[in-house]
Amino acid sequence: MAKEGYGTAGGKAAAAPACNPNWASLQEKLKGRKPLVSSASLDNGTRVTSALGKRKERPDNVPEAPLSTPSILAPTSEDFSLTEALAMDCEMVGVSFQGNKSALGRVSLVNTWGNVVYDEFVRPIEYVVDFRTKISGIRPRNLMKAKEFSTVQKKVAEAIKGRILVGHALHNDLKVLLLSHPRKDTRDTAEYQPFLREGRKRALRDLAAEILGAKIQQKEHCSIEDARAAMFIYQKHKREWEKSIMKQFRFNKKHKNKHRKKSMPEQTPKAS
Repeated sequence: MAKEGYGTAGGKAAAAPACNPNWASLQEKLKGRKPLVSSASLDNGTRVTSALGKRKERPDNVPEAPLSTPSILAPTSEDFSLTEALAMDCEMVGVSFQGNKSALGRVSLVNTWGNVVYDEFVRPIEYVVDFRTKISGIRPRNLMKAKEFSTVQKKVAEAIKGRILVGHALHNDLKVLLLSHPRKDTRDTAEYQPFLREGRKRALRDLAAEILGAKIQQKEHCSIEDARAAMFIYQKHKREWEKSIMKQFRFNKKHKNKHRKKSMPEQTPKAS
């Protein structure tokens, strides 16, 4: 039997048939509860609205969920602006018949200082079969007041445009967002060569433990925590990382010019 689910169709909320026992069960569970805003609770006592770069005090009735190592992954400044580099992390839920297809359930963006500039739960276009709560931390109630996918996609695209995008296995995050980002502006901790072990990619939790001394992803994942970990890892190796990017850029440019010269046909002078 499929798990409780919630989704949208055509970008608008799709009301499930009244005979659907899963929907009826979900409504019954949530009956009488106070509605939750779509932004997730932050560890620094604030909440971020969907307007990027703005901050709002956390309501008293919203409980805090402390991060695993707050002292290590705490923001290093009060600056909530959109900086030159932003780190992104997404949490996915399962859609399709068996729930084995990933869809965006939550996305978080943090700036250079680790402050959250955008954090939203997302209502997938397809019906949610598996919330993957043990990993994603997402529950049915989180998606009841979630933003529509198209709205979130647009906000994220506007935020990361022209900026360096930091993250771990970013191709997965960009895939569920149906977005792309220039390779030259991407800093992926899963792909950076010095972080590989015997040519193999490593998990973000292993890199965070080794480089930052932070324990993350002990139980449910937190997209804010993971984005901060990726950003702080990048910041710690920024100088060497940027040098390698510049070196690669120069090599590619030189190789491209050399190939272009070889491919150009020789022009013979015209007879006078």
